[in-house]
Amino acid sequence: MADKEKENAAEESAIVEPGEVSTWLTEQGFGHEVMERDHLGIEILRVEPQFLLPFATALYAYGFNYLRCQSAYDEGPGKELVSVYDLTKLSDDADAPAEVRIKVFLPRNNPKIPSVYWIWKAADWQERECYDMFGIVYEGHPNLKRLLMPEDWEGWPLRKDYISPDFYELQDAY
Repeated sequence: MADKEKENAAEESAIVEPGEVSTWLTEQGFGHEVMERDHLGIEILRVEPQFLLPFATALYAYGFNYLRCQSAYDEGPGKELVSVYDLTKLSDDADAPAEVRIKVFLPRNNPKIPSVYWIWKAADWQERECYDMFGIVYEGHPNLKRLLMPEDWEGWPLRKDYISPDFYELQDAY
């Protein structure tokens, strides 16, 4: 019996309750997956790449007017790349502004996603950095080009399956 009780407890803890933002989005007809909250209790929502722009526009209209951070990570060789958006609802009277995190999982072989630059201008250099390091193409970005690496660099240095070149010549360094 103890094993059955442990199994049931594990299943119950795997259920993630939707938060305020997720509930509002569901009421508005925006499909998404509720993921486990982070260690600070921030809601994490998973959205499909083709729905990112309407999803982001709805969040902006709901009051999430500040893109605090846009980043990416690699789940590992052969796995997906993830584009992450940390949003904050800033207002004059908020002591503890509402926050939400959006994650978009992308196929490794063709990681394309719409740019949110036209919603939050802060995405400009952050999307460029994710393009430069992971090879995620942010379609519609006004100036998507290498930011940290030389323009002729081959590959995406922060991918977990990246093999660095034996030698790269720095030209006109001085």
